[in-house]
Amino acid sequence: MPESGQKTTRGHIAEPAPAGPGAASAPAARRAGLLVTLVLGGLTALPPLSMDMYLPALPDVTRSLTAPAATVQLTLTACLAGMALGQLVVGPMSDKWGRRRPLLAGMVVYVLATAVCAFAPSAELLIAFRLLQGLAGAAGIVIARAVVRDLYDGVEMARFFSTLMLISGVAPVIAPLIGGQILRITDWRGVFHVLAVIGVLLTLVVWRFLHETLPPGRRQEGGVGQALRTMRGLLADRVFTGYMLSGGLAFAALFAYISASPFVVQEIYGASPQTFSLLFGLNSVGLVAVGQVNGKLLVGRVSLDKALGAGLCVILLASTALLLMTTGVFGEVGLVPIAAGLFVLMSAMGLAMPNTNAQALMRTPHAAGSASALLGTSSFLIGAVASPLVGVAGEHTAVPMAVVQLSCAVAALACFLLMCRPWRSPLRGPGDDA
Repeated sequence: MPESGQKTTRGHIAEPAPAGPGAASAPAARRAGLLVTLVLGGLTALPPLSMDMYLPALPDVTRSLTAPAATVQLTLTACLAGMALGQLVVGPMSDKWGRRRPLLAGMVVYVLATAVCAFAPSAELLIAFRLLQGLAGAAGIVIARAVVRDLYDGVEMARFFSTLMLISGVAPVIAPLIGGQILRITDWRGVFHVLAVIGVLLTLVVWRFLHETLPPGRRQEGGVGQALRTMRGLLADRVFTGYMLSGGLAFAALFAYISASPFVVQEIYGASPQTFSLLFGLNSVGLVAVGQVNGKLLVGRVSLDKALGAGLCVILLASTALLLMTTGVFGEVGLVPIAAGLFVLMSAMGLAMPNTNAQALMRTPHAAGSASALLGTSSFLIGAVASPLVGVAGEHTAVPMAVVQLSCAVAALACFLLMCRPWRSPLRGPGDDA
């Protein structure tokens, strides 16, 4: 792989110093590594917080702005679309101007857009600024991945992605709980006030502690045309595209679960909202826990492709079991077997997601921002396409959810095997057909 020896385990957030790896003491390296994890974890957690803290407030927004529920739902769609499209813009910008300036600009715009959302007098204005909020918040997602690529390589990058999941994976679990508590003392506008404060604090932390990680000599030249040519070159790399599609399709199976599980667990199997929240949290804990097993135990002992392949196979088996159960092959099944299948499927994401990111980004040291943008945008777009399909047969059957998950799992595994060809040498570089 090109530049495979360029960067190893530099656990600090500054430009490479001329001193050797042993220049920093072990305690200082550990402190710097913890700081890198917290800062980048905060950046990747901000978009899920922006989406999920707002969920309990949707009925309140509908009443307050006297808008139809379908219109208010567009505030979620706008934010999600902004996060997907924003990555395509910010990623190439960070390859041209470095990581720090686009990230700080995005954070400032995020804070301003969030503040306007808090005072929006109409649903239309709220939708518009939720779109802007998503566009700006995308900077944190895409640049965090690019910074990881700047600082780490090889198994250390995969290990760091797994550690990052410990923070970013908790955000979707606690966000609705935080939003619900905020609504106990204020209205829906208070949710955006809190998000604006979080944005200000995170902006200050980034400004103070996150120094530039992309030296001028490694930046891309040119404008929009060059950015498009860079992305076209990345997509022409069969192996990179294979990892991108494998990760995006696995993420789509996760989106199908998130979209359908409230109806499956509560409407079909009669669980209470409290039971649903408990199961949702348990599944998220499984994802984070397996991610930590991947980073702490498997990476360095097992090849990334083997761990990724195992994760995709488990997702395939779990989705197959869910389809068999929901179609009645095993007779009438209760909530417990369905919940167990969803838990296994979600937990296996802890193997699939960090390793697809690591393998794809290891091939792109020359354009980590653009590569990160493609990875993030493809995941959001594929997930957005798969998500509505879980409701095509109504709210009283779980079969569409299982069908979508199984289809995504089969396609993800096929892309991995046919395009990435994991049995080939791991040292091949972009453009190699071997």
